[in-house]
Amino acid sequence: MSTKFIDIQNASMAFPVKKGCYQALVDVNLQVAKGEFITLIGHSGCGKSTLLNMIAGLTIATGGTLLCANREIAGPSPERGVVFQNHSLLPWLTCHDNVYLAVERVFGAIEPKARLQERTRAALALVGLTHAEHKRPNEISGGMKQRVGIARALSMEPKVLLMDEPFGALDALTRAHLQDELLKIVAATGSTVVMVTHDVDEAVLLSDRIVMMTNGPSATIGDIVSVNLPRPRERVTLAADPQYMAYRTAVLEFLYHRQARPAAKEAA
Repeated sequence: MSTKFIDIQNASMAFPVKKGCYQALVDVNLQVAKGEFITLIGHSGCGKSTLLNMIAGLTIATGGTLLCANREIAGPSPERGVVFQNHSLLPWLTCHDNVYLAVERVFGAIEPKARLQERTRAALALVGLTHAEHKRPNEISGGMKQRVGIARALSMEPKVLLMDEPFGALDALTRAHLQDELLKIVAATGSTVVMVTHDVDEAVLLSDRIVMMTNGPSATIGDIVSVNLPRPRERVTLAADPQYMAYRTAVLEFLYHRQARPAAKEAA
């Protein structure tokens, strides 16, 4: 398996501010293999979302190189589907039509409408929302809205699925259910996933590798934990698995000892 489906080389990101320049990220180096599930974790302000936006092409790096499938990332592309914490659904459209918009944008010029409809229904079926395809966002739960967002991203058949805390606003039970659903979806599609999270258990459950960021400004990758747990993964079984607990402890050690909370440092 190639280790460089996504290849980030010495990437940095600086934002202009009133007093000059805010250096968000420096010297970020990361290679992601095709079909790998990567999570980015770290304290607030460590540049997780900035790095994800750079991979998405929504933010252009001020230094270094980012490649996807050996092509430079120079802007947004359907080959990199994005799911945000805010589902960003159009409230006047049904679930079906929210997904159809993305399908039509990517495939409308080369495929007949019947095929576009098939793609839309297949994406909704993949996330278990066939029964809700004619409902509007105000008629479904928060968890279902996030599923529509995932269906919309997957409907474009992206090479990479990028997720920025997609379950962060949900209650614990709904979050757990969607984590389990995401595991099934990724297994079925073979997607390459990069996901931002604040949740250590979520990171260990989902990931092949957990990329841990140092505190900002001038944040970078502090360490990477490889999660060698067999798939498919079942959360109840893993809860008592000593290897699972070891990975969890390694991430907590990094976050709370090697990278103490910035607020705690200021108070010291």
